[in-house]
Amino acid sequence: MDVSQIEDYYHRSLTEVGKALMGQEDLVEGVLIALFCEGNVLIEGVPGLGKTLLVNALSRALSCQFKRIQFTPDLMPSDITGHSVYDMHEKTFTFNQGPLFTNLLLADEVNRAPAKTQSALLEAMQERQVSVDGNTYQLERPFLTIATQNPLEQEGTYPLPEAQLDRFMFKLIVDYPTQDQENEILNLYASGKDNRNLDSFGIEPVLNTETILAIQKRATEIIVEPSIIQYITSIVSRTRGWHTIEVGASPRASVNLLIGTRVLAACRGRDFVVPDDVKELSLPVIRHRIRLHPEAEIEGIDVDDVIREILESVEAPRQ
Repeated sequence: MDVSQIEDYYHRSLTEVGKALMGQEDLVEGVLIALFCEGNVLIEGVPGLGKTLLVNALSRALSCQFKRIQFTPDLMPSDITGHSVYDMHEKTFTFNQGPLFTNLLLADEVNRAPAKTQSALLEAMQERQVSVDGNTYQLERPFLTIATQNPLEQEGTYPLPEAQLDRFMFKLIVDYPTQDQENEILNLYASGKDNRNLDSFGIEPVLNTETILAIQKRATEIIVEPSIIQYITSIVSRTRGWHTIEVGASPRASVNLLIGTRVLAACRGRDFVVPDDVKELSLPVIRHRIRLHPEAEIEGIDVDDVIREILESVEAPRQ
């Protein structure tokens, strides 16, 4: 597959999803790139900004199966993985698949689930498999977990452990649309369209599972020069000694940044990575992998601003 084809698929997918989801272009781009990277995404934002609508619209544009899990404090691991049922007639156990067996999974308010359920999700995200009653079941590719968390309500939540946060390739921040974008949203509803009936938006399928897998394979062939690799490691390693950072990013951040820039380059129609690709993806890759000193948090220092300072302090390679 040629990179020009990947660029075309990418922009057509953005266009189709944009028919239903207004004002969230950066969010859609981030999710698409993560899908082509075989990564997972954590989305943080207040309710009502279109996170569920995004996954619904995306499943139509990608011709992929979609399932949604509403995470609650009483959600058990078997509720998401599935469970074995004894067949009295056959005298054998039959495995009933849970909602994890899909292509696109929306894990809504993931931080409300207890640790055991989060652990089951972690195995699916990392290993692409589910373990039940001593048996292991492989998940079908492509598989993308889009987890959401509400930054406002903390009562009744279980903060995601550092190990699980590190498994998310990107952390994307979804914000309110501008007034003009909100006007467009209301105009859609005024014209008779309703997000409860996506057929009214006329979203056309652009990709399928075979094409997505082909894009994922082609992305691994994008050229990354040694100077770009050095640039990536310089940025990530600097987070480990920065004066306002208590815990820096792990080597997994470097790996994900490398993988992500390859896909981003392909989506831009290039078969090589440039420094701007690294700069563009540094925020979503690193922001959830570092922890600021308590003093910095008290002073109101923002994680993204710290990452931008680090980017400014590292000289980009000349192409």
